[in-house]
Amino acid sequence: MPHRLSKSRYTAGIQCHKLLWWKVHEPNAVELQPGKVLQDRFDQGAQVGALARDRFPGGVLVDLPHRAVDQRVKLTRKLIDDGTPAIFEASFLAANTFVAVDVLTPQDDGYHLTEVKSSTSQKEEHLPDAAVQVHVLQQSGLRITGVDVMHLSKDCHFPDLSNLFERTDVTEAVQPLLGKVGWEIDAQLQMLEGPLPDVAIGLHCHEPYECPFMARCWPKDRDHIMNLSGVGPKKGCDFLLTGVHRIGDLPAQQKLNITQKRQIRAMRENCLIVEPGLKQALEAFHGRIGFLDFETIQRAVPVWPGMGPWEQAPAQFSYHELQDDGSYAHDEFLAEGPKDCRPALVRHMLEATKHADTIATYSHFERTKIRALQKAVPELQPELEALEHKLIDLLPVVRENVYHPDFLGSFSLKYILHPLVPELTYDDLVIVDGLVASVEIARLLFVAGKIPKDEHDRVRQDLLNYCERDTWAMVKVLEKLRGLARG
Repeated sequence: MPHRLSKSRYTAGIQCHKLLWWKVHEPNAVELQPGKVLQDRFDQGAQVGALARDRFPGGVLVDLPHRAVDQRVKLTRKLIDDGTPAIFEASFLAANTFVAVDVLTPQDDGYHLTEVKSSTSQKEEHLPDAAVQVHVLQQSGLRITGVDVMHLSKDCHFPDLSNLFERTDVTEAVQPLLGKVGWEIDAQLQMLEGPLPDVAIGLHCHEPYECPFMARCWPKDRDHIMNLSGVGPKKGCDFLLTGVHRIGDLPAQQKLNITQKRQIRAMRENCLIVEPGLKQALEAFHGRIGFLDFETIQRAVPVWPGMGPWEQAPAQFSYHELQDDGSYAHDEFLAEGPKDCRPALVRHMLEATKHADTIATYSHFERTKIRALQKAVPELQPELEALEHKLIDLLPVVRENVYHPDFLGSFSLKYILHPLVPELTYDDLVIVDGLVASVEIARLLFVAGKIPKDEHDRVRQDLLNYCERDTWAMVKVLEKLRGLARG
């Protein structure tokens, strides 16, 4: 049997032929198995799709297995012939390409195609997805009169979900792409019949989506140009196009910022660089010092009062505080159950932090969340404002004063921790990533009834361990920085 495309395969091929080849020829590759974060995105996308169908009264779902292509196509034809007002997952096969349209509705002696997305805006990468569907439907004999992307609305706020969706017409935007779809399908199908294609690394590895096979193609050298601090995918790939593959290849006249110059110096001398200004920068951390870290939930469909789609809301915190005897006290909070936990979290946090003079965070994230909490819990706004004034960001202190070659161009806490504090890692923890933590918190809060108690308790403890490690890591980093400043 010849290989068959789908809209997801087609868009993968638009991004990179090598990516598509691996997806087709190695469908069970470990890189393609969704982790907890990706699976959660799939699940939330399915929830958004189901809610979108409620906006089309009388619609009928082509509710057959995805692999039952012939049956799906036949049922779709029957629903069209019956004059169904809306068909969900309307299925068509043409030119060895199968597509299932999210919503197909009759319109002006033709049909209107609606693509449902769980993003809060219509994006450029949605257009090839829509274009291949239009092409296949036209090849199947349908006249397409309009195309839109139905996405989540930034103006929607819980509990009023009546305006959860908005629609962006992309009929005109899709037109220029239609002339290319046919030959692109042919090129992809022909490529799939041959060996793995040779495709150079570049920006397409990162955009519009990061390739799951990145590790197969990209060098792991510490000196690789993508490890230059602050370079980003676009600038890094620009360097690659000019033949600069390693940081050591940068021309002498290359304009670099202070942080990048410090990085290059550290790599050249293969040692930790400590700037004289570190001592003064650390003077901001004075008196009784606390260390605060949040973990959040982030849902496509908002769940708590005032929240919008994909808005992050704190549901957990860890807090360490230096005591008079030099030891550290620890306090923590992790939400239980689906109700809005923010009032309880705020009260617990204000009590825990009330004696601190300064509170260290790592990044400005905690500050932005405390500002959001001022709106979510307005009766405690003055106290939260006072707490905000105590916050001091440790990240810029590191970025502007210290560099170790093993930072690999990053100043995230996990990248700087081991080079600065080798004895402390996250290796003994089950949860080691904030995105995974967010998914696990949401799972405990909103599907707790489906989780066995022993698993619930174990995951809860894993979350507490992870968040506590984040604040303890800040404690040890600040201690290390003070030692470096003295030495």
